[in-house]
Amino acid sequence: MSKAPDGFYKVRAHYRRRPTPRNAKRMSGWTVAGLLAGVWLWGQVFGFSDSTATPPPATPRPTASSPAHR
Repeated sequence: MSKAPDGFYKVRAHYRRRPTPRNAKRMSGWTVAGLLAGVWLWGQVFGFSDSTATPPPATPRPTASSPAHR
């Protein structure tokens, strides 16, 4: 009978990985996607900057009284 590799043990006709304790739980892909969607939604509703919107710089526009040059 062969010996199971390190970290495994034999169960009937196959090897099974020995469970290891995890120090920190890893987040699933759905959890990460949900957090990113929440941050994006927060930015859409409340905005990320606390400053007010600045108006665009005024561009000079031709007036109706200026003569048209050809």
